[in-house]
Amino acid sequence: MISTFLQDSAQGAEGESVKKTLSIIELVTTGGTAGIIIITILIVLMIVAIYIYFERILAIKEASKVDANFMNQIRDYVSNGKIDSAQNLCSQSNSPVSRLISKGISRIGKPLEDINTAIENAGRLEIYNLEKNVSVLATISGAAPMIGFLGTVIGMILSIFEIANSGGSIDIKTLADGLYTAMTTTVGGLIVGIIAYISYNHLVVRTDKVVYQMEANSLEFLDLLNEPS
Repeated sequence: MISTFLQDSAQGAEGESVKKTLSIIELVTTGGTAGIIIITILIVLMIVAIYIYFERILAIKEASKVDANFMNQIRDYVSNGKIDSAQNLCSQSNSPVSRLISKGISRIGKPLEDINTAIENAGRLEIYNLEKNVSVLATISGAAPMIGFLGTVIGMILSIFEIANSGGSIDIKTLADGLYTAMTTTVGGLIVGIIAYISYNHLVVRTDKVVYQMEANSLEFLDLLNEPS
C-alpha cells in the first residue's frame, strides 16, 4: 500500500514536471521571423509613446504653474502706469499665461482690437508648443492595433500555407508557430494601442486646462484695459 502511494506520488510529480510553461520571450520568439519583426516594431512604438507622454506631461505641468497673485500684481502695475514693472514680472514668471500678458502689455496704447489680436496670435503659438508631438500618440493609438492585425493575417497565412503543403499530415509544431504569430501580435498591438490612446486623451485633458487658464487670464487682462480710467 505504501509502495502504491509512492508510485502514485512519483507519477504526480512526474506529471507536474512535464507541464509546459511559456514565458513572454518564448511567446515572442516562437512566433517566427514575421512575429519577431512586428513585435519589435510594437515595442519601439510603445517606447516612443511612453517617452512622449512623460515629456509632455512634465512640460504641461510646468506650463500650468501660475502664481495666484500674478494677475493682481499686473492689475496694480498697469493701473499705476508701471508698464516696465509689469513686463519684468511677466519675464520672471516665464509661463504661457505670462507670455500672453506680456504680449498684451507691449501693445498698450493701441486699439483694444489690436491688443486682442496680438494675444490671440501668441496664444496659438503657445497652444502649438503645448500640443507638440501629442498627435504622434494619436497616430500610434490607431496604427498599433492595425500593425498587430497585420501580424495576425501573416500568421494565419503561414498556418494555412503549412496545412496546404502538409500532404495530409499536419505538423502541429509548425502550425502552432503561425498561430503564435497571429495571437502575440494581436495582443501586442492592442496593448500598445490602449496605452497610447489613454495617454493621448490624458494629455488632451491636461492641455485643455492650461488653455482655459490662458483664456481666463487674457480676458481678465482685456477687461482691465477696458475699465474706465
